[in-house]
Amino acid sequence: MQFSVLGSGSSGNSVYIESGKTSLLIDAGFSGKEINKRLASLGKKTEELKAICLTHEHRDHVAGVGVLARRFNKLAVWGNEGTLMNGERITKNIPDARVFETGDILQIGDLEVRSFRINHDTSDPVGYTVSNGIHTLGYCTDTGYASHLMAQRLMGCDALILEFNHDPDLLRMGPYPLQLQQRVRSRQGHLANEEGAAFLQTISHDKMQCVVLAHLSEKNNTPQHALRAVKPIQEQWSQLRVEVADQHQPLPLITLC
Repeated sequence: MQFSVLGSGSSGNSVYIESGKTSLLIDAGFSGKEINKRLASLGKKTEELKAICLTHEHRDHVAGVGVLARRFNKLAVWGNEGTLMNGERITKNIPDARVFETGDILQIGDLEVRSFRINHDTSDPVGYTVSNGIHTLGYCTDTGYASHLMAQRLMGCDALILEFNHDPDLLRMGPYPLQLQQRVRSRQGHLANEEGAAFLQTISHDKMQCVVLAHLSEKNNTPQHALRAVKPIQEQWSQLRVEVADQHQPLPLITLC
């Protein structure tokens, strides 16, 4: 299994995952042109994607979905009813929209995709685990707190893409008005660095190969602050590779072996 975070942050989010003959995206929050450009930089072709799996309907997760779905009519778009319905004002018509119930397990080619409920200020937000039967990748951003269910679903993953959104001090001293700060800090907002690290600590194990710190706020966080929060975990699990997702360029492909 290979994956890359094509970009992550408040301006756009998308993750590429591939195994065997199957490739898919989790979210498509950039323009169709930008996603095509970022995939091409990895040597991948947009027309070979089999599906897009949506986490929730915010623009930074669905901006390019409609364009891609209409351009490549064999591209299935999976989402729960709340996400597809409430995202329609942005995505417009999707030729092959497929509805799942949160918690369902989807078989998409060579990949098994399982959704689970997270906590964000949208209709029915989800995270995912994606497995090829050998390795499992977990994806969870845009959640205000880490639930027991999230820990259950992500406990055995070989790799994680996990939210490290903000540093509380930078948020407090930054440009956001108080109301927006309160939204970010709420149980339907975003995980702070220390909250992400505490959650990662509870689910880390000696076979976890990689964690990608994702959805960092450009105004209320820095890679250095996020990395500092996970340093004790790296010291405990020496095999754990830590990467920081960037808003402006994709991560090189990461191979699980």
